[in-house]
Amino acid sequence: MKKMMLQTILLCCLCLASCSDSEENRPALPPDQEQEEPETPDRAHNYTGLMNKTYSVPVNYEQEAEQRGEVVRIDYDTHDYAEGTGAVRTSTAYVYLPYGYEEHTDRRYNVLYFVHGHYGTAASFFQDENGLLRKLLDHMTENGDMAPTIVVSPSYNYGNPTPNYVDADPYCEALPQELVNDLIPIVESRYRTYAESTDAAGLESSREHRAIGGFSMGAVTTWYALEHTLDYFKFFMPVSADCWSLGAFAGMNRPTETAEYLAGIIRQSPYAGTGFYIWAASGTDDSAYRETLVQVEAMARLTDVFPLSNLTFHEKDGAQHEFRPMTEYLYNALPFFFPNGQDTYKHLTTASTVKDVIEHEAFTGFGQFILPAERRYDYDMPLANVASLLPYHNYVTGERAVETINTMIDYVQDGNRLFYDIYSGEDKRADARKNNTGLFFFRGNPGEKFAVLNAGGGFMYVAGIQDSFPHALELSKKGYNAFALIYRPGAQTACEDLSKAIAFISDHAEELQVDPDDYSLWGGSAGARMAAWVGTYGTSAFGEKEYPAPTAVIMQYTGLSEITGEEPPTYACVGTSDGIASYQTMSTRINRIKANGTNAEIEIFKGLSHGFGLGEGTVAEGWLDHAVEFWENNME
Repeated sequence: MKKMMLQTILLCCLCLASCSDSEENRPALPPDQEQEEPETPDRAHNYTGLMNKTYSVPVNYEQEAEQRGEVVRIDYDTHDYAEGTGAVRTSTAYVYLPYGYEEHTDRRYNVLYFVHGHYGTAASFFQDENGLLRKLLDHMTENGDMAPTIVVSPSYNYGNPTPNYVDADPYCEALPQELVNDLIPIVESRYRTYAESTDAAGLESSREHRAIGGFSMGAVTTWYALEHTLDYFKFFMPVSADCWSLGAFAGMNRPTETAEYLAGIIRQSPYAGTGFYIWAASGTDDSAYRETLVQVEAMARLTDVFPLSNLTFHEKDGAQHEFRPMTEYLYNALPFFFPNGQDTYKHLTTASTVKDVIEHEAFTGFGQFILPAERRYDYDMPLANVASLLPYHNYVTGERAVETINTMIDYVQDGNRLFYDIYSGEDKRADARKNNTGLFFFRGNPGEKFAVLNAGGGFMYVAGIQDSFPHALELSKKGYNAFALIYRPGAQTACEDLSKAIAFISDHAEELQVDPDDYSLWGGSAGARMAAWVGTYGTSAFGEKEYPAPTAVIMQYTGLSEITGEEPPTYACVGTSDGIASYQTMSTRINRIKANGTNAEIEIFKGLSHGFGLGEGTVAEGWLDHAVEFWENNME
């Protein structure tokens, strides 16, 4: 009966939405590996937060930059660590020095050591594809995408690849030792890095400024570096290969055992917790995609060692096992490893355009969600006219919108991750509309309770700039962890997305550092209906397993009238001049909830119209403080 009632309500809302709230080519696996059936991990685990799509490299980054760095060749003596003979050998590495290195004598530099694949050489990194990766580094440095970084390309094969790439395994395992013993001391004594000395103590103390990564067999090498040289690197970037520490393709064929093995090493190290980060990647059409992902998923199940704060997987749609996609992986990873501490993210003004928001570098990959994604944009429209994008809202000003946007820019500038996907790549491929979903996360105090905020828009658009971002920012200032949901407009899909968001936050509470108990749901207009419906009917009514009900529902300006008797404690506010949501209807509903023995309150503001947001400069100013007090009073 309850389900039928809910379906009827949602159907009615859909009908009324318009008038109410409303490189290398990888050989095939050797025969003895092709026939082996890999272990299948427990797919019941939620991997949503683990998976990330990479952001495209700007097209002009394939051209020469105005400011070009320098590539220097280094020939150095090393030893035969692979065979264990200790015989002296000569090896070669190439070092990229960013533009301005010679002039900025007071500047220190981070270092990335990046290892080629099987048929590559030390020179491949900077020479292949007409210097594509060097051009990328030049542009990233010129545009301030990352802190100034030296990139070193070593080789594990001494310029002589083995006939079969599997036979390169001992050389891959030996390279991390060679780096620490021989190459890193030469590079970091010759150039201005963060290493005060190149003995063991000096390299350990500067490990936060050092990363290692690699492609294909270079990724195998990177996993060995995690195993053997964790003292010297904080960041690890394995691309398109699994860990072979327990044998060739063990990460794919024995993912659980491999994950436990790596976890054991980290547990015994001084870097358990936040002392390392693994940024794994592969293309969805890469022959090594599955072997990489299956191991990373097994690692993600060991949340005590590999929470989302330490491990993520990044995929490029359609990318194969080749050199060119490396530009996109590096473009995405390097700013994360070594963020630019300089003020490179420019603030916007009311004269800035919609396009300036969507394409702002601080919002790469999610800028389209800052303003209503469902509205047809005039990309050249100045932000002074932002109110025209929100026809169901009032009291919208370009100045306030810009202030909110600039606060979000500063938030990213400070190194915070602002946006999270809630659906997996598989989910999005099955339903393309799920590409237009996600959570903006405004952090409060670690371990504090959370709120999910749902903007209105008549189930036609998502007015986060008025109805959720400003609210979330205020809640974060009060210490609460606040999430602003971008959902698929439509009563049913919106509730499904809200339920998914609750599941995502609850399942990743440890990694997100939030308290999953006593959470609250907030919403304005259509967003208030979402909060009420999910709060009343539960997440299981919308395709998720059952999660605890919210401690409080906070509703602004919605004409919702139905009552089931199972409503959570509810706070509401509305204006007397609201032409969309009747204050009498809202008052009646609150009184009915109270009559059922559930705590409920309403504030009615004389003369106020629909969509007043925070109510700044109006008679409603301060309502959010009252709503927070209501939420707190209903906490257990």
